[in-house]
Amino acid sequence: MSLRHALLGLLGQSPASGYDLLKTFGISLANVWPATQSQVYAELGRLADAGLVEVSAEGPRGRKEYAITEAGLAELRHWMTETDPGPIARRSEMLLRVFFLGQIRPEQARAYLRRQAELGEERIKKLAPLKEVVEKMDDDLSVYGRLALDWGLRFSAMQRDWALWAEKEIEKEIEKKPGSAPEPEARPE
Repeated sequence: MSLRHALLGLLGQSPASGYDLLKTFGISLANVWPATQSQVYAELGRLADAGLVEVSAEGPRGRKEYAITEAGLAELRHWMTETDPGPIARRSEMLLRVFFLGQIRPEQARAYLRRQAELGEERIKKLAPLKEVVEKMDDDLSVYGRLALDWGLRFSAMQRDWALWAEKEIEKEIEKKPGSAPEPEARPE
């Protein structure tokens, strides 16, 4: 997925300004495709240059409202129906670190996993209020946005639950081998 298609999808719902698009990202798409102000405005310019969107209204202080063009709608539909999404992230720095937790003291490894559980919980707390907002809305974006939001909530809960489980697994290993966890040697810098 690209920011290009996210913007086309939002503009396929209704015309919007860059500011309005950023607000919509904050309450709906941030879970699946976060974007910054500079990214949104730069991509809107590229979309306009490519003829996929057009300025449909101009307001005070240079405010521009963009609308999707027929070519933009065709591109969105092509992307939705004729291209396959890439694989879910195959690289995970978090899991790569898990492979090497044996290189640090057990209490450091448990603290790392506890932090991953906290991050999952923090994300749940951040996303949960969005559910109330989205459930009050009654348009296509909110209907399908709820599906994506639920994925984010479930994924975050899985991360939290897995990290808590993994921390307990390390504890079990420590209990099996009392005194056998050697301190890693200090490495010269």
